Amino acid sequence: MAKDTEACGRCSMTVVVDAVDETADEQPHDPFGDDRIEVNQRDIERVSPEAWMDRLSTRVNEAVSRYVWGR
Repeated sequence: MAKDTEACGRCSMTVVVDAVDETADEQPHDPFGDDRIEVNQRDIERVSPEAWMDRLSTRVNEAVSRYVWGR
């Protein structure tokens, strides 16, 4: 027989809160602690294909807008 549960998400939030409360006695985990790698934003944009495509699509969009609107 299926167990009746609420579909509002309250059950899953209770599980998350319980999991967080269990570690409250310990020192909280810092996801951005000392063991992270910091990279300059400009360095990322130089090597990221997504950044290239973003700049390219922005330039094309601006050129098409100027052409269409005569500006």
